[in-house]
Amino acid sequence: MTVKQRGVTIWLTGLSGAGKTTISNALEQELRDRCSKIEVLDGDVVRENLTKGLGFSKPDRDENIRRIGFVANLLTRNGVIVLVSAISPYRDIRQEVKQKVGDLIEVYVNAPLAVCESRDVKGLYKRARAGEIKSFTGIDDPYEAPINPDVECRTDLETVEESISKILAKLESCGYIHKLAVLAR
Repeated sequence: MTVKQRGVTIWLTGLSGAGKTTISNALEQELRDRCSKIEVLDGDVVRENLTKGLGFSKPDRDENIRRIGFVANLLTRNGVIVLVSAISPYRDIRQEVKQKVGDLIEVYVNAPLAVCESRDVKGLYKRARAGEIKSFTGIDDPYEAPINPDVECRTDLETVEESISKILAKLESCGYIHKLAVLAR
């Protein structure tokens, strides 16, 4: 008899360069050892495929998050663990998605703006500061940090492994995954 996997969305939000994708990728690998059904919805990949044509105005950003939330909800209710990695800068739309999905763990991937800028391999912050990119989150468009996230990962102060451990502990305490037994050597 197989145990039915309980679906949940793990929503990683934070500034560009905070470490959302890095944590999501490492978390996916860790969860594959425990769970059978996992999907990753990365904000950049979704923008290229599902939400192409949307800009970066607040209504377009909200619509982008609603669409990601819709897909996450479909997957979650069908027993899939969904990892969403998206800036999702506005509290109200994150709350709207959380209410619709229900089984959602909000993870605030927190790093100071200066740290995010120093990690910017794509040069987006530099271009935004030069005025080449308008409405860039954290520069000339706001990022509304979660007030009470389910998990906060301080990527400027902790390792990826420490961040993943926090998320796994939350998933275990909520009953979404089972704690792995430690084998004696």
